[in-house]
Amino acid sequence: MAAPETKSQGWMSASESADPYDVAISGGGLVGVTLALALARAGVRSAVMEAHAPGAAAPAPRPIALAEGSRRILESLGLWEEIAEHATAIRVIHVSDRGRFGFARLKCEDFQIDAFGYVTDAEKLAEVLERSLAAAEEIALFRPYAARQIEAHEDLRRVFGAPVNAATDGITLDAKLVVAADGGQSAARALSGIGARRRDWDQSAITATVETRLGHDNVAYERFTTEGPIALLPMDRRCCGLVWTLPHGDADTLMGLDDKRFLESLREHFGSRLGAFVKTGPRTRHRLHSIRSASAVKPRLALVGNAANHLHPVAGQGLNLGLRDAAVLAEVVVEAIRNGEDPGAMATLRRYADWRRRDHWSTTRFTEGVVRLFSNDFAPLVAVRDLGLIGLDSFGFLKKVLARHAMGLAGRSPRLARGLPL
Repeated sequence: MAAPETKSQGWMSASESADPYDVAISGGGLVGVTLALALARAGVRSAVMEAHAPGAAAPAPRPIALAEGSRRILESLGLWEEIAEHATAIRVIHVSDRGRFGFARLKCEDFQIDAFGYVTDAEKLAEVLERSLAAAEEIALFRPYAARQIEAHEDLRRVFGAPVNAATDGITLDAKLVVAADGGQSAARALSGIGARRRDWDQSAITATVETRLGHDNVAYERFTTEGPIALLPMDRRCCGLVWTLPHGDADTLMGLDDKRFLESLREHFGSRLGAFVKTGPRTRHRLHSIRSASAVKPRLALVGNAANHLHPVAGQGLNLGLRDAAVLAEVVVEAIRNGEDPGAMATLRRYADWRRRDHWSTTRFTEGVVRLFSNDFAPLVAVRDLGLIGLDSFGFLKKVLARHAMGLAGRSPRLARGLPL
């Protein structure tokens, strides 16, 4: 594992005196690290530039729903066994509309599968990835540095990273391919001249872990209310991961309540399927927006994760979409290198962009469609969506289509999501 060096002044070069890295990744979050590990398993050299200092990059505690396709990716990288110690299976998905007659249930036994996905905590997942990152000799980690300038050259891109604190000087990374994995507000995307469209949803999401009187029986609930959807995801024992979406003003009110009144409000909006809510952990609030990049690639640059598409959390697809980005890009890059091709050439990157285009489009459309459909109280539309839920619960074909999307297995799957090595 390479660590950042220091110099007395100016920019220090991390790769000019040697061959460029095959890949330089701006962003050491969950998606960026997964990409680096996938490349490392195939012997590809990469550098990861991360703005957070060691121990400070772990996300705040919050529930993460990993689709079955994501589990397979992590298992193929040798990571799942450790993650599984802190993961709970989703064996039933229950979708309902508060105060209405429509609902739908998906049961994994109807599809001869063990689970649709698994719920873990983002902090636990980050810890597992961090340990694997530290042990990977093919990965050079530079932190705390943030991308400040990106130059395009004929056969490489050069990334200038500025230290987050004043203790060290800047660094320069040369790579055949630069990957923007630094989130929805991606500096690497902006520095490379790729535009993005932002949509503010005028909503906030409150996340927490709550304890219920009754057991969850491995059921994931998505309950739509007039204020916004409530997701309760099964976790340890009688605990559920809560993602409660609602307008900013209502979020202000809920964040100001003590635990007892917060839990009472949650039961009022969710109902009594899980009995009383008896305990809550710390609450975290996130203002919601979505971002769509104008392009996923340009010469010697590719976007993954939230840098490419930052989604509304209503269907829990954001991280899963990003992990599929990482798996596909790793496969395309490894294949190019093995065939003696340039991993940063547009011919290589178009294969990645073409492969991901349909998944990006369909997942974005589905997520935004759900938000619009269940945020509207127009009576005819309410009737249509309730009939739609009943139809979904009644027709096996529709259930199968939705199940494949929920599992992250719709469309063409990368090798890692099929349990195959790169």
